[in-house]
Amino acid sequence: MFSKTNHDKVNIDEKLESFQETWVPKVVGELNGQHVKVAKIHGEYVWHHHEHEDELFWVVKGTMKILLRDREVTLSKGEFFVVPRGVEHKPVAEEEAHIVLFEPASTRNTGNVENDLTIEPGDLGKI
Repeated sequence: MFSKTNHDKVNIDEKLESFQETWVPKVVGELNGQHVKVAKIHGEYVWHHHEHEDELFWVVKGTMKILLRDREVTLSKGEFFVVPRGVEHKPVAEEEAHIVLFEPASTRNTGNVENDLTIEPGDLGKI
């Protein structure tokens, strides 16, 4: 069950085991106007940027790449990378990976792009 309080512990592995869909972040915690989200990813996402928000990707299982226009960053379990606001990026996972995201609660998952993957911040599932 989702809780806004800081008094409940959260098991990230259990949260990730509770759903199957990919590229659909779930909110597992909130602090200081930030959402802590988990997601399963597989395949390629869309190129996008977030005009006003930095975005932290932390890999807890598997490997992913974050493509940037001038380079690519490969992340393995236990590693994270912060995409600065305004920087266009494209997450990619050749095999299923599990990630934790830290970003402002107002962040739309596809940033400046609207498509079939877009989920408005108020419509994110909380688990």
